[in-house]
Amino acid sequence: MATAQQGILDLLSPYPPGWGGVLLAGAVSTVAISACAFAIGLLLGTGGALGKLSGNRLLRLLLDLYTTLIRAVPELILIVGLYYAGTDGLNRLLAVFDLPPVNVNGFVAAVAVLGFVQGAYMTEVLRGAILAIPVGQIEAAKAFGMGPVLRFRRVLLPALLPNALPGLANLWMSVTKDSALVAVVGYQELALATRLAGASTKHYFVFFLASALLYLAITLVSNLVFKLIEGRVRRGQPRLA
Repeated sequence: MATAQQGILDLLSPYPPGWGGVLLAGAVSTVAISACAFAIGLLLGTGGALGKLSGNRLLRLLLDLYTTLIRAVPELILIVGLYYAGTDGLNRLLAVFDLPPVNVNGFVAAVAVLGFVQGAYMTEVLRGAILAIPVGQIEAAKAFGMGPVLRFRRVLLPALLPNALPGLANLWMSVTKDSALVAVVGYQELALATRLAGASTKHYFVFFLASALLYLAITLVSNLVFKLIEGRVRRGQPRLA
């Protein structure tokens, strides 16, 4: 029994020939990819939500097309398609200007594709949160002469955050899982590192269990962070129970 335990500890050691360091590096990459993609998605989602509510029919049509297509197609197909088609399209554009082709970095590609996908979901989450704001608050801000930027910063943003935060938390959890799909573009994160460790040692159960615990740790820490943020943005509001 002691020998078996020692063997598992050796496999999970952070120092070679153990694979613990590879798994931890993969977990860091997963969090980095997820955080960057979440930030890009938040920017796209904010712009998309405001665009859908702007009253511009053409803009609203384009944004409806964007959100519908992205939410209809599986993320794996989107990642593969956008990565290879996007890289090919970029190189074709560079060729028009007699510029050399480029190789897109796996991290950049993963962040860009996942951020683009997240943007579609965040557009609808934020649009719903804005629609939940009483119209009277927005009308009052206009009556006080607030411009669009000031109105967004002082009225819309504080009011939409409590409504949007549960949906945004779910999207964060989703993107941490979807980051495993970027292995198809050749970038090593936690899921790919786990498969490599299992394939090299044939101890699949040990490494997949360790990977599951790392994902659980990321989720628990994320839950704590979002709980603290929610407590902050809901301060002063009455509690239901």
